Amino acid sequence: MPFLLRNLTLVPGVEESALRPLAAAKLGVRESEITALTLVRKGVDARKKGAIKLVYTVQVTLKDESRVRPSGDLSRVEAGAPLRFPRLASAERIVIVGMGPAGLFAALRLAEYGLTARVIERGRDVDRRASDVSRFWRLGELCEQSNVQFGEGGAGTFSDGKLTTRVKDPNCGWVLQRLVDFGAPPEILYAAKPHIGTDRLRAVVRGIRERLIETGFRIGFESRLTGIGIAQGTVQSIVVNDADEEPCDSLVLAPGHSARDTYALLNELGVTLEQKPFAVGLRVEHPQALINEIQYGRNAHPALPPAEYAQTYNNEATGRAAYSFCMCPGGVVVAAASEAGGVVVNGMSGYRRNGPYANSALVATVGPADFGGHSPLAGVEFQRELERRAFVAGGESYRAPAQSLLDFIGRGGGRILSSYRPGVTEYDLASLLPMPVVATLREGIEHFDRRMRGFISAEATLTAVETRTSAPLRILRGADLQSLSHRGLYPTGEGAGYAGGIMSAALDGIRVADAIAARIAGS
Repeated sequence: MPFLLRNLTLVPGVEESALRPLAAAKLGVRESEITALTLVRKGVDARKKGAIKLVYTVQVTLKDESRVRPSGDLSRVEAGAPLRFPRLASAERIVIVGMGPAGLFAALRLAEYGLTARVIERGRDVDRRASDVSRFWRLGELCEQSNVQFGEGGAGTFSDGKLTTRVKDPNCGWVLQRLVDFGAPPEILYAAKPHIGTDRLRAVVRGIRERLIETGFRIGFESRLTGIGIAQGTVQSIVVNDADEEPCDSLVLAPGHSARDTYALLNELGVTLEQKPFAVGLRVEHPQALINEIQYGRNAHPALPPAEYAQTYNNEATGRAAYSFCMCPGGVVVAAASEAGGVVVNGMSGYRRNGPYANSALVATVGPADFGGHSPLAGVEFQRELERRAFVAGGESYRAPAQSLLDFIGRGGGRILSSYRPGVTEYDLASLLPMPVVATLREGIEHFDRRMRGFISAEATLTAVETRTSAPLRILRGADLQSLSHRGLYPTGEGAGYAGGIMSAALDGIRVADAIAARIAGS
């Protein structure tokens, strides 16, 4: 049985082949006694700027296990129960709406049981989608059905491709391995902060689609859900593009957090929805070299990866929080609108994260008390109003309103340097956002600078407006993962209000697929 050996350290620049003799020395055995060594985890310890180190956990197999005894950093690998997928034969008519992480991984999991489904996506395949997005960024010509929010792969396709999650789920390893199977970098299996990058992620998404087609799934692009047939509170059929109706027994609804027309449809049908808190704000951009210096110190080793950060601030008096979100090292700020007449900003990075700028959402929490209404759709309207204001402020051409960080916090000065396309227009961003949000962001920025000296910089630029941090409502479901009001409807993923990123959305899609398979097996 192999062992798990923790806290092996190397200085940046040293080849990882040095881990084998290091492990042998720590175990007190000859290097030849190690028959196998594989990486389990790799992270950066930058707590001491002058002594940054890489920290590893490895799995080690020995010729003679009796030579060592588990203690301290050494433990035996506890073999978990292998995942088993009974093959199920069923005439169940399953439809999956949405080809983001939740929808795609629900489909992959159903395939493990030998089940198939009809998968529809309102947007286009990832290659045509990339072309549509590029045209928008260059010319300001928005395609409302194929953009950063809509299309194969979901909103995460145009992001940093982060795979971190606070969710403790045994399926995390299964998700990571499947991503590698479809072309993701193998290091996501052991990186402490795994990411794929927007460039690699597109190829992975394409590979998943091809596998699903091979196993019998029917894929439909430019296929928008426009109706759901209901009888006695149970899903009977779906309507696509206001024209084609087809029968459906189980509807896996993975719409993404920007499918506002889908939310309106559900509300009209009486599906149980509730308002949900989320966050809005700005996107902050710094030179990546500055973030590297803040996090690693001066003269950091060039082998270190582009530095990241994650900051939070809580105002106990107001109950509001400010935090950084979706930080993109070496990335760009992108235009992420999905509706005409609105400006939305987001961020993305390639796998190598080798751009000159770092960016992150800088947002503050908002809740039902801010939305100005009791409708489940009030949060949607709250988002929409901010996006329309930003559109007007930018010049009604999808240029983003922007301001130096120093100006925003009242210190004056600073330059506007932004990677955002199709361009920015200087504007007083405080006039766009609700004052409680502005106050919380300003307090948060001061707090972040105390923890990251240099965060407040003349080189930092803010662009507006960041509104699509998470779903503005939740589609309520029960313990069986079906809608509380409509049998056969399985809300899932970020758009349903049950996830917050690629990994957690994929895990939620898996849970729904497992629930459907369990019900079929039980029946």
